[in-house]
Amino acid sequence: MNAFLATVRRDLLLALRRKSEVLTAVFFFVIVTSLFPLGIGPEPVLLKKIAPGILWVAALLATLLGLPRLFSADHVDGTLEQMALSPSPLGLLVAGKILAHWLLCGLPLVLLAPILGLQFDLDASTLGILTLALLLGTPLLSLIGAIGAALTLGVRGGGVLLALLVLPLYIPALIFGAGAVEAHSAGLGAGGHLSLLAAMLALAGFFAPWATTAALRVALE
Repeated sequence: MNAFLATVRRDLLLALRRKSEVLTAVFFFVIVTSLFPLGIGPEPVLLKKIAPGILWVAALLATLLGLPRLFSADHVDGTLEQMALSPSPLGLLVAGKILAHWLLCGLPLVLLAPILGLQFDLDASTLGILTLALLLGTPLLSLIGAIGAALTLGVRGGGVLLALLVLPLYIPALIFGAGAVEAHSAGLGAGGHLSLLAAMLALAGFFAPWATTAALRVALE
């Protein structure tokens, strides 16, 4: 666990030295979600209906922005090879990097979502469901994205290929995440959608670090 925590701390400290890269995803999320109410106009019924989809798509794309840098810098300077040769399990170190990515790119979106949701005239209970859905969904996005980032590591035009690989896998999280908010707004209850999100998160939390580690070992050969 010391190696895991050291990896998280290292990635967070490195990100603080490149604040512009971290803030890019946050500003993208804020700008995209703010443009829709301005473009559509002050129609509460329509804004409430489209809010879950807009907020989730914006969060998905904002998370995707940080994925190409997840392993690329460590691959270029040789740190990734040292991690593979270290006595600590590579899977544990990879899990630390994924957690650091979520803390930098996912958690700020979860914290901002209730504030941005006010633009769409969402009530307090709906904002709570939205926040909970993003709290379950954004780590899932980071876990799935890490697999794509490892598969495209060192590949020419890897950013485009990464998007093509990852976006179809994000669709279930998008459907159930936005569906939870819509179901709650319709009075149907969001428990089923949130349970499925939690199940997918547990499954990804178990398999994604292992799959990412296997992909990284292939890229390093």
